[in-house]
Amino acid sequence: MLIRIVKMGFYKQNIEVFLKHFEGYKSRIRGFEGCQNLELYRDHNDPSVFFTYSYWEDDKALQRYRKSEVFKDVWSKTKPLFSIRPEAWSVNKIDSLP
Repeated sequence: MLIRIVKMGFYKQNIEVFLKHFEGYKSRIRGFEGCQNLELYRDHNDPSVFFTYSYWEDDKALQRYRKSEVFKDVWSKTKPLFSIRPEAWSVNKIDSLP
């Protein structure tokens, strides 16, 4: 499994726009073949910063998503809302304690 973490910062006036877009797209992202889980987090100290965690079968599944029309549509609506350059990491889980 591959976990993709994306950090995004938004202009204050764009936060509600982003949340509305995410609400509209989250089922399509989660339903994309190979996506096993999708989570959205908001920074505790800076309410303009968000993180998505998406869980993928493998890197091939993530790359298929990144080349898909779903991703292109999501990204084209999200990118203009940023106040900072987004950062992304692909990580593998080593351990988890329930």
